[in-house]
Amino acid sequence: MVSRQAPGCSLAPHSLWLLGAVLLVGASARPANHSSARDRAGHREDSEILPPDHLNGVKLEMDGHLNKDFHQEVFLGKDTDGFEEDAEPRKSRRKLMVIFSKVDVNADRRISAREMQRWIVEKTAEHFQEAVGESRAHFRAVDPDGDGRVSWDEYKVKFLASKGHNEQEVAEKIKNDQELKVDEETQEVLENLKDRWYQADNPPPDLLLTEEEFLSFLHPEHSRGMLRFMVKEIVRDLDQDGDKQLSLPEFVSLPAGTVENQRGQDIDDSWVRDRRKEFEELIDANRDGVVTMEELEEYMDPMNEYNALTEAKQMIAVADENQNRHLEPEEVLKYSEFFTGSKLVDYARNVHEEF
Repeated sequence: MVSRQAPGCSLAPHSLWLLGAVLLVGASARPANHSSARDRAGHREDSEILPPDHLNGVKLEMDGHLNKDFHQEVFLGKDTDGFEEDAEPRKSRRKLMVIFSKVDVNADRRISAREMQRWIVEKTAEHFQEAVGESRAHFRAVDPDGDGRVSWDEYKVKFLASKGHNEQEVAEKIKNDQELKVDEETQEVLENLKDRWYQADNPPPDLLLTEEEFLSFLHPEHSRGMLRFMVKEIVRDLDQDGDKQLSLPEFVSLPAGTVENQRGQDIDDSWVRDRRKEFEELIDANRDGVVTMEELEEYMDPMNEYNALTEAKQMIAVADENQNRHLEPEEVLKYSEFFTGSKLVDYARNVHEEF
């Protein structure tokens, strides 16, 4: 499979790249796409060597749920400091206006779709580079002999050690081909990881991953072949009639579970509404009412320049109150929650002061 380079900020004909990641949902949860990145960030241990549950700047999670923080991720990039819930509002407004000035390349105090497209490419590149650094650190941790190639058994030892097993005992049992006693859940995770490991192994397969292959194992958005594998997994999980494509009812189908109050029902209604809009306006490219694997792959490809421009236009449309197809400072401040996750009050009164 071909690895992908981080998108450049010049918007040369190599485009931006987005992908889905893994977000597990309990049987009674409603629905997974309503959890925020801030919540998810606290659920991952530093020593964890599993592929991450969530990929920043990716529109879909691995199970097909929408990433509700996507627009904030491609607008802020890695620079989220200053927009926490307890941040001082004036400092947050000022920082948002600094970002506005960076996006507004021609300094006309308006953000065009092309300017926003360039910015999305730049911020996605930040997420790409962050993933590379994370993968490199994990690769060194699972490559004890430092030969630049990691076997499945080496990874398996480190994975089970991170789950509380004695590393030396596990290594000895694997070396002597002895049975490992793990619980059913861990065994299922191992089987899924091994399948993913095989997919990341470039031909001719040798079950040894280089640092580049290990990157695509952890972060499928860096490999076209792994992206295709992830798309197949999503379609498999959502496809109810086995035709290997997704209809609108299949895509908007609610997760298993029940709701017992109005708030739960409102979340369900929002789930269906958001997914319907995404299906009809963005994913179903030829508007025939079904999404093929090819359409889903194109939609999830963060190196697709057309996707970046489409997202830029969408983000502008959300806040473009005067309908001039540009974003102005007052509009960005008023819709700060959409762009940053923080709601900043007194936007109009403070815009000139912050500029």
